[in-house]
Amino acid sequence: MADREKLRSDLVALLGADSVAWDPESLAKHSRDSWPLAILRAVHRRPAETPACVVQPRDTESVSRTLRYASEHQVPVVPYGGGSGVCGGILPPEDAVVVDLRKMNRVLEIDERALLVRVQAGALGAELEKTLNEKGFSCGHFPQSIDLSTVGGWVATRSAGQFSTRYGSIEDILAALEVVLPAGTVVRTKPVPRAATGPDLREIFLGSEGTLGIVTEATLRILPKPPSRVLAAFAFPALARGLEAIRQLVQAGWRPPVLRLYDELETARHFSDWAAPETALLLVLSEGPPALTEAEMAACSAACAAERGSALGPAPVEHWLEHRNDVPPLEPFFERGIVVDTIEVAAPWSAIPALYEGVAAGLRAVPGILVASAHSSHSYVTGTNLYFTFAVQTENPDRAEEIYHQCWAAAMEATLAAGGTISHHHGIGRIRRPWMAQEHGLGIGVLRALKAALDPQGIMNPGVLLP
Repeated sequence: MADREKLRSDLVALLGADSVAWDPESLAKHSRDSWPLAILRAVHRRPAETPACVVQPRDTESVSRTLRYASEHQVPVVPYGGGSGVCGGILPPEDAVVVDLRKMNRVLEIDERALLVRVQAGALGAELEKTLNEKGFSCGHFPQSIDLSTVGGWVATRSAGQFSTRYGSIEDILAALEVVLPAGTVVRTKPVPRAATGPDLREIFLGSEGTLGIVTEATLRILPKPPSRVLAAFAFPALARGLEAIRQLVQAGWRPPVLRLYDELETARHFSDWAAPETALLLVLSEGPPALTEAEMAACSAACAAERGSALGPAPVEHWLEHRNDVPPLEPFFERGIVVDTIEVAAPWSAIPALYEGVAAGLRAVPGILVASAHSSHSYVTGTNLYFTFAVQTENPDRAEEIYHQCWAAAMEATLAAGGTISHHHGIGRIRRPWMAQEHGLGIGVLRALKAALDPQGIMNPGVLLP
């Protein structure tokens, strides 16, 4: 449908005037998310297209009516949560309808006996956590974007929180969901502890990035607020020794919520007040019953000492807790000709050394590189993630986007060569899409078939996820 005026008037008639907006401010706000490349383009005065209009539903029925109309008229639909995505998941074409879920932000039910919360998808993570805290509970899910990201966004991108080593990522916390399919059908799953009733329908929509439907509700597992917390930091003579300490701990069965290890460059950048030069810093946070935290921290201290880790006390962890969600604006970097971004990947323990060296070497080979560093923030029995940061100086603004893609290509190719996965928790969006076929092999055909079955018109978030 190319007629914007008819599209807007039809949606107003369908949903009400207070649910549809197309003023310039609303359209500009919903034309992109927090993808650094989109910010770079805006700085260089190459802004994204604006959609036809923005729909702000207040209930699932309104989402259903919107999608039914869009499917019948072949109108592209882009779901929008908090706009905190960093991989290009939001770039609506000019004829698209953006469905902004932020008015669907209510906590609907807290089951204190089963430890479950049912919440609308547009609720901000920080607001949900505050509501739970007031009743003595916690969600246990703390992405860095918690003040900006929504529950629906967590599900759509398979997010991971900073306390994931104990509490898991969103797939471990999600007990049930409600999703509206492209034709307007509403699907709900049950919040049961486990079911052997065929493939898990939740997994179809986890990480689907708005390409298969719109998540409108989620039921999440919660936990009582932990009664005690213990902090400690350790400095290692090499990153490899810190990684080995983490591996030994998680494979022995210990699960401190935070096991966060910085390489030598990031340690110097963030923790020079406590750690000596050329050391790698590990932050440890344990919480739970006092008997658990005491035993867990003793195990952590022993594992770190065995790898020549020097105890630094709680101060570095306290510093991190205070500043962990601080993210500097990117515009000043781009205005000075510095191209920056972060890339998170993961691999089995046996592949991590090659992955770290391969990605770092690939980034260092980019002309003008200023920074190529990493930290590990989410660990498992089988492996860990690495979260890389790069910064490149360019004197030619016209080459900034080319350099950005060069850095990403170097990281993706090195990750695949080492046997890792191209994304740990930020999702695919547009920036990782070219490597999805290599990531999945013949499995990419299964994803294509699923897309064709659920979205035969191809209206849902076009240009995202699938190559």
